[in-house]
Amino acid sequence: MTTLRALTPADASGIRRIYSGAAVTYLMRPEMTASEAEAYVARVIEWSRAAPVAQYVLGVDVAGDLVGVVKLGRRPAGHGRVSYVLREDVWGRGYATAAVERLAAYAFTAAALESLGAKHHPDNPASGRVLTKAGFTCLGADGGFVHYWLDRDGRRESSGQHREGPGVSPGRTRCPRGRSSR
Repeated sequence: MTTLRALTPADASGIRRIYSGAAVTYLMRPEMTASEAEAYVARVIEWSRAAPVAQYVLGVDVAGDLVGVVKLGRRPAGHGRVSYVLREDVWGRGYATAAVERLAAYAFTAAALESLGAKHHPDNPASGRVLTKAGFTCLGADGGFVHYWLDRDGRRESSGQHREGPGVSPGRTRCPRGRSSR
């Protein structure tokens, strides 16, 4: 079973494993070093103590194994941004979809957000499939990324009329084939 949990200092080596190899290909960053992973976990723990929390970072745990992280950042007007990264050795098992579904449920209940956005690199179609399986609608490609949206009531914005999310302009291009849930 896939669960979301708070990170602890003991997770630093797991975080380093997550942010390595092919998992960092589309993150525009190099692999994490051991000291960077320790500092990252310390920052995440500090962020979790803020009131209100502006950036949630939770571990994706499968049977006691930290396989990834999901992030939820608060934005103005009740909007949130979702992101996630999983270890390469667990790709394709449904863990990312389950984690994003749980994070969205948390965002709309405990965090009281009204809408969520997410994006992925156009060369990473698996990430788009994760988002559509989790209920997001593809809005289109803009600014070098493919953007997605989900409202609190679960509407997938099938009318084509949506509140513009961060980074999505009215002149955006269509969703890449196979990535729209419309």
